[in-house]
Amino acid sequence: QEHLVESGGGLVQPGGSLRLSCATSRSIFSVYAMGWYRQAPGKQRELVATITSGGSTSYADSVKGRFAISRDSAKNTVYLQMNNLKAEDTAVYYCNGKNPFTTHNYWGQGTQVTVSS
Repeated sequence: QEHLVESGGGLVQPGGSLRLSCATSRSIFSVYAMGWYRQAPGKQRELVATITSGGSTSYADSVKGRFAISRDSAKNTVYLQMNNLKAEDTAVYYCNGKNPFTTHNYWGQGTQVTVSS
């Protein structure tokens, strides 16, 4: 059973935009802090952005001013709007849900983002 279902990855030119989506259940969405991580080839998985159930956000320095995380309570979905994409943003992007009380984690299957001309 997939608890987090991602979509929206693809190939985009430098300077372009993409929006990633992560759909989940109401029980997860209403409690868990949601986030996006990424992993480039040969590198460790790194945190990109997070948003709490209350709507507080945080970002990695490398994406501040370019990426925006948001959540839609009506759709139980978290989004990552990525603008002004750079080649170094190329990675597999993973949606994450973290229970703030137990630290239990859910992970999505990952979606490939490739920034190339």
